[in-house]
Amino acid sequence: MNTETIRTKHPDSFTGIVRKSLRKNRHTGMIAVLCLTLIAITVSVYLQTGNHQFLNFDDDVYVTENPHVARGITAPNIIWAFSSVEAGNWHPITWLSHMADVRFFGMNPRGHHLVNVALHTLSTLILFFLLLRLTAARWQSWFVAAMFALHPLHVESVAWVAERKDLLCAFFWFLTLLLYAGYAAKQKPVLYLLTLSSFVLGLMSKPMLVTLPLVMLLLDLWPLDRYRHEVREGVRQRLGRLTFLVKEKIPFFACSLLSGLITIYAQREGGAIHGLKEIRFWLRIENALNAYAAYLGKTLWPHDLAVFYPFPPSIPIWQVIGSLVILLLISVAAVQTVHRHPYFAVGWFWFIITLVPVIGLIQVGGQSMADRYSYIPVTGLFIMVAWGVPDLTKGIRHRQSILALSACAALIASAALTWQQLGYWRDNISLYRHTLRVTTSNPGINYNLGLALHAQGEPDAAIRQFQEALKINPDDTRARNAMGVVLHAKWELDAAIKEFRQVLLINPRHIKAHYNLGLIFQIKGNPDEAIKEYQEVLRLDPDYAHVDIKLAQALTLKRMQDENRK
Repeated sequence: MNTETIRTKHPDSFTGIVRKSLRKNRHTGMIAVLCLTLIAITVSVYLQTGNHQFLNFDDDVYVTENPHVARGITAPNIIWAFSSVEAGNWHPITWLSHMADVRFFGMNPRGHHLVNVALHTLSTLILFFLLLRLTAARWQSWFVAAMFALHPLHVESVAWVAERKDLLCAFFWFLTLLLYAGYAAKQKPVLYLLTLSSFVLGLMSKPMLVTLPLVMLLLDLWPLDRYRHEVREGVRQRLGRLTFLVKEKIPFFACSLLSGLITIYAQREGGAIHGLKEIRFWLRIENALNAYAAYLGKTLWPHDLAVFYPFPPSIPIWQVIGSLVILLLISVAAVQTVHRHPYFAVGWFWFIITLVPVIGLIQVGGQSMADRYSYIPVTGLFIMVAWGVPDLTKGIRHRQSILALSACAALIASAALTWQQLGYWRDNISLYRHTLRVTTSNPGINYNLGLALHAQGEPDAAIRQFQEALKINPDDTRARNAMGVVLHAKWELDAAIKEFRQVLLINPRHIKAHYNLGLIFQIKGNPDEAIKEYQEVLRLDPDYAHVDIKLAQALTLKRMQDENRK
């Protein structure tokens, strides 16, 4: 009897093992295929950036004209990276990344752009593995990762070398959450330390990770389900569980606080933060509400994307009220459905929370919003769609086919729009002309386009752009100084002097205007005026490049003139 039992059970047991192994292999094979598909679609769309140029908008600050980055990774440069707040940020990992690029590729933009593509692709894969680990929902996870890879709002972060910090930020963001998912499942201290380490590296890439501890708490709700409680549990037990989850994040919150303080200091040092006198408080609130709605709108319908959206002098009240109503309605719906559809609340508040540092309540720069700021936040919206649409379509005939076709249509449309948007980023002139077509009153872009046209040998076209910038803002010293430089190059010296003097009426401490005046006076054979301007430059900045040489030349010219008079 026992022998028969053994004989009959053994084949069944063996068959079960084989079937389980085959299922596991099929699952692994499918995951590999999905990963290869993500790599293929991301690289095929973004590979064209390998032929793009550096921009004169921040690429000069971060790479092409940065002497520390240009020398590559050296001991002094590593010290500089960890101690500098240049460009209004403390992000040593970003600086080291740019230095490594220069070490391997020099100043060839191709290598710098392709590293951006590689980082974007890696983040896409990590996001896929993160959602797969959290939910085991293969197709929803793949769809979210594919939308992250292909959405047109992400073009700015990938196609702009200066936005390397965005890509590193997202890489460490998703890696931190993947490690956190492992820690939440196994509660191993080593996984906790790895999670915290990844988080710190992310903060040293871009401080936008300061909101990540709050997103961890959202994931504790869904899909980790760490708030779960038994029916018979009392309020004390439930509060105890919540307290434990919050205490668990205290080191992360502490790092966020420190990073936030460092960032505010760095941006104040760089003069990037606008005071309430420049942009009043209520206008900031109005713009923040409008920006939230705009990000939501551009996620659903990505049109008129631009490298710079100027801050408006005022916002129509109907836009503000409309934006507020939309945000409140969705937020209320998210809270009311949190028990039945927790993914909706998690996705929505992921979007809301992660935009807080860049929504403009503390206004940094002159933009009202920026596509790059949506790089991580819109992932929350993709999660809402990926899990929400299948729930909404339950019971519909041919549901699976409809969902598959809809997903394919969304991805194909995103890929096509992204390909088109990438084309605008091929060089300065193409990007800025597109931006001026889709925005209004954008003097900073007029200025950048003028610089690009001048560099391309089109001085008259450059002057027209500077004049457009000055029509919008007559006190724009950058545009006026640049116009003086172009007039100087055209040998219209008196007109150039007039522009430089106008700059100094607006800002008497404008070093470049003093220096440029000195050059023209020296050319016109007026060493006394040239010496006066060069001395003022030295007073304002003793280390200003080449001014000591120019001063010596002017003094020599004066001495020669004095000797000739004798």
